[in-house]
Amino acid sequence: MSLQMVGHLNDRREPAGRQLAVSDRIGEVADVIHRLLLDAQDTAVIQETAEALLERKDTLGMRLVLLAYSRAVTNDDVDHLGAALHCDPEWMTTEGADRLIKQPRELVTDQDAGVREAPVNVARNSSTRTGTSPAQWLRRAALLAR
Repeated sequence: MSLQMVGHLNDRREPAGRQLAVSDRIGEVADVIHRLLLDAQDTAVIQETAEALLERKDTLGMRLVLLAYSRAVTNDDVDHLGAALHCDPEWMTTEGADRLIKQPRELVTDQDAGVREAPVNVARNSSTRTGTSPAQWLRRAALLAR
């Protein structure tokens, strides 16, 4: 495969992640989305896919990002997934803050342990990676009591 073809394929993963994230049939493409969220070749793919999932404003989008966060193995993966979670401007609105409290609460009983534990792990890593204190993220996510 030529370098030009490889570059072309890389260019297509970002828009693919965004398109799949807004799909009505997201359950059917969840495995592909998960691979895009942990893309080893391009962190822009991770960032774009995570942001698009959070823009859905639903618990499924949050769940997929948290699942990927719980499976992330590189600092780049953790940084970009964490940035998408921390830097979503929606969290600054009343509606967004309510969602940030509600969605992790709904996922506390998720069948995947990684999803259940990810909000706490995001909070722990937040102070060193984003400058946000863990207490701030936890408070916003209403997880201090858990």
